[in-house]
Amino acid sequence: MRRHPAFRGLLLAAALLLLAACSSSHVLTGNPRPPIDPSQVRIYYGPPPGGYEEIARLDVSSGALTYGEQNKTNSVLAKLRREAARLGANGVLFQGTADGHGGNNVSVGGGVGRGGGRSFSSVGVGVDISPTQKYANGIAIHVPNPPPEE
Repeated sequence: MRRHPAFRGLLLAAALLLLAACSSSHVLTGNPRPPIDPSQVRIYYGPPPGGYEEIARLDVSSGALTYGEQNKTNSVLAKLRREAARLGANGVLFQGTADGHGGNNVSVGGGVGRGGGRSFSSVGVGVDISPTQKYANGIAIHVPNPPPEE
């Protein structure tokens, strides 16, 4: 079965959109270490006692299809942990979150035409129910002697 070339382009565009929806990035500011398991990465909301070594600045987003504030927060925290773990950081110094724009839009359109001696009209309604994304940033850090978990 042969597919139309536009179909291939549509599949490529959809794949790129999905990749962009799962975006996370980092900027190295120190020396990365061997990767570790994300479950070993702790989130710090203030500088840990005893100091730390900065490894990278992290930026992540919740994803295009994540609904609910708690789910969005859980998503960005998990992505911060995963990105830090790839760099060998055992901690993330949390910097904050921001909400994206968009979502929950309704559009209405209409048209009238005439062709072949006949007239016709149409009305269309489009609804965008995609949620707004949550963005978070943090600093991937290595803590030499992490304090015990409370």
